[in-house]
Amino acid sequence: MSEYVSQASKIAEECGFEHNGPLNAPALILHPEVRDMCASGKCMMYGKNWRCPPHCGTLEELEEKMRKYSTGLIVQSTADLEDEFDGEAMMETEQLHKQRFTALVNRLYEEDPGIDMFPLSAGTCTLCPKCTCPDEPCRFPGKTFSSMEACGLNVSEVCSQSGIPYYYGKLTITYTSCILFP
Repeated sequence: MSEYVSQASKIAEECGFEHNGPLNAPALILHPEVRDMCASGKCMMYGKNWRCPPHCGTLEELEEKMRKYSTGLIVQSTADLEDEFDGEAMMETEQLHKQRFTALVNRLYEEDPGIDMFPLSAGTCTLCPKCTCPDEPCRFPGKTFSSMEACGLNVSEVCSQSGIPYYYGKLTITYTSCILFP
């Protein structure tokens, strides 16, 4: 495990993530069909958020960027659901996951302002109540993250290739993010 991954793993635990582990960066595969789900309007953010497709870069640009990194860390927030339709718990867990992820990235930058990393979150960026896209530039370009899916990554595949569970049982929800390091 690299020095960066070891340090990030300790901070991830302090930030409250239920699970974390090394990411197999060389095995990352960007899938056009994952990006196609964005374009199909499933989450309704395509073209409406600076960190979503098509604004987050082409698959070719993202793959070129990712290939500069040889290791990484996967972090996960998992919660229990009352039933399959417990939308409140799902939204609360997503919000908590994003808060934890932002805290993790900020801590890594505080400890090493020159750190080279590529953080990828879960879901669309929600830093601002309403994104300025496409009318004005992003208000916080250095503080926002694209999602793993926006970059064409199949999250369950990334977890499987890294030896990290993706599913933690019936009536659970898990949000997954990652950070790539050199």
